[in-house]
Amino acid sequence: MNSLYSSVQYIKGVGPKRAKVLKKMGIENVRDLIYYFPRSYEDRGSFNKIKDCKNDEKANLKVKISGAPSISRPRRGMSIIKVPVSDGTGVAYLVWFNQNYILDSLKMGSIIKVSGKIKMKYGQIQINSPAIEKDDGQNKRVGRIIPIYPLTKGISNNEIMKIVENALNAVVNEVDDILPKDIVESLKLYSIQNALVNIHFPKTRSDYLKAKQRLALEEFLLLQLGLYLIKHKNSHKSQGIKFDDVIEIKEFINKLPFSLTKAQQKVFNEISKDMESPKVMSRLVQGDVGSGKTIVAIMAMFKAIRSGYQAVMMAPTEILATQHYESISEMLDDYGIKCELLIGNISAKKKNDILKRTREGEIDILVGTHALIQDTVKFNKLGLVITDEQHRFGVKQRALLTQKGKNPDVLVMTATPIPRTLALILYGDLDISIIDELPPGRKKIETYATIAKMKNRVYNFIKKQVKEGRQAYIVCPLVEDSEELSLQSATELYNSLKKYFVDLRSGLLHGKMKGKEKDNIMNEFKKGNIDVLVSTTVIEVGVNVPNANIIVIENAERFGLAQLHQLRGRVGRGEYQSYCILISEGKSQIARERMKIMEQTTDGFVISEKDLKLRGPGEFFGTRQHGLPDLKIANIFTDMKLLKLSQKVASYILKQDQYLQSKKYTKLKEHIIYMFGDRIEDITLS
Repeated sequence: MNSLYSSVQYIKGVGPKRAKVLKKMGIENVRDLIYYFPRSYEDRGSFNKIKDCKNDEKANLKVKISGAPSISRPRRGMSIIKVPVSDGTGVAYLVWFNQNYILDSLKMGSIIKVSGKIKMKYGQIQINSPAIEKDDGQNKRVGRIIPIYPLTKGISNNEIMKIVENALNAVVNEVDDILPKDIVESLKLYSIQNALVNIHFPKTRSDYLKAKQRLALEEFLLLQLGLYLIKHKNSHKSQGIKFDDVIEIKEFINKLPFSLTKAQQKVFNEISKDMESPKVMSRLVQGDVGSGKTIVAIMAMFKAIRSGYQAVMMAPTEILATQHYESISEMLDDYGIKCELLIGNISAKKKNDILKRTREGEIDILVGTHALIQDTVKFNKLGLVITDEQHRFGVKQRALLTQKGKNPDVLVMTATPIPRTLALILYGDLDISIIDELPPGRKKIETYATIAKMKNRVYNFIKKQVKEGRQAYIVCPLVEDSEELSLQSATELYNSLKKYFVDLRSGLLHGKMKGKEKDNIMNEFKKGNIDVLVSTTVIEVGVNVPNANIIVIENAERFGLAQLHQLRGRVGRGEYQSYCILISEGKSQIARERMKIMEQTTDGFVISEKDLKLRGPGEFFGTRQHGLPDLKIANIFTDMKLLKLSQKVASYILKQDQYLQSKKYTKLKEHIIYMFGDRIEDITLS
């Protein structure tokens, strides 16, 4: 067996006990260890002079021990060792607490290298608990660039540094260079072996940059090629549906009670072109809250049905599915198009009737939730599959729905504005259309960030608006990874607010409620029978209540910008001036900056760029549910040039060998299959 995949415990310095600690860090085999990259570096390679040292700054010194160490014991159980050192420009004192063993390495007159933080105390220059070593040319802890690793309890930076060094010495030459030689040479890239050594232990900044360039480019390239293979998997196997050029669509558009925006027209033209081609359409439509994605989807369904096919639309919640069903029915009833709703909250008798009529082709459009992917749901002639708020579904759910037809066209919609570059990564198996224009006449949502002390003024403002006939949402604090705590915080907030809004009708909505109960509460709010709805983030997606014009978000600093923007989109859907009030307790510079961004712009694409910049791609958008591998070293935002270069390299490779079948690309393709797992392993491109 390749020793790269053998247990990490057999590396010198590990053993069974330390292997358990490493497992907590996601390190199980030797390969995991050498691909466990430093999070930062400390340059101990250049030396300072004592006279130039400044308080609270780190310094590296080459000094002579100029006096005997002194030991003081200020109290029982504590000893302080202090030793004077000099370099000809001044005197400093090295200080250790309860580390008497250090005395053996402090011989008067010897030259040592020292690294640590300077403290000015009692008129002296002191360095507490410095890293020290002999000036013997070894440069193990001082006199070099030191990698700083993400750690967990039970292991120190020095320990992991030594273990990684042992692993590299043992196995680095076994790591296959999966990039073809001509690409490595033409781009003047480091070999993979050189890159791994220099990402952990660079001698210069230039070494680090070259190592990072090689490793990040490889990561991006694997993603680009893997997504390409997934995208072309279906089209390679068989043809899609060639839908008709439906003339009646013009009549449908002319009868709409509003005019389409230029962005809507452009996106529908892209969809039409896809649908009329024999290739399987796989298209993502992304647009900000209220940009009019639904009407574009309805037009696509109209085209599919008039071409003799059925359409299906899946939404993440019963509330949103019902909303879509109502919109579609209202617009298509006059054309004799039959639409039905399949959700958990219907009787068995009605469900069986819907399933039978869908199977026999009597139902043209079926709208529903996850219920749609059950085995019992069968179509007569499914031609178009639409999923709304795609980030709520995994890749497999989308695939299960698609398998209910014979190579149907696929349309994916999301109101989460994603920077185009990130969208290319997250949805690399889809073509992308963007509705980047809001319908005319929509009033800007006024957004204000405030502090907890101002809550009474905020609640009085809600009372005033409700007296004028409006309604309000109050979103309770986000509690990480805990339905129980989220429920508790929502219930506590609801009970305390009921006392404050004693003359108003309040309601509570949270994720632990049963579907029917949630729907009842939401419908009561839509009908105007609830004035103030206290809720967890279950209202984030798609609820449409035009009369609600205020949303208050408690502890707004706990939410990402993209999520705050989604929540803000629950208001501003009617004719009334709407308000979003963010109550924030965040004291940090980033927290203040994020609230300022929300006050300054309502453009979801601007917000998503800022969110990506502030929080990084991993946090911004959970990539795991997309079935995509994690990026260990490449950063979609900061490494934009490398991402673009990887796209060029991918294009060059695919022009030479569209399905990576030649021997030259064997290792590259093996690695892509290893990374993407079951999304790609069934590709047999012979």
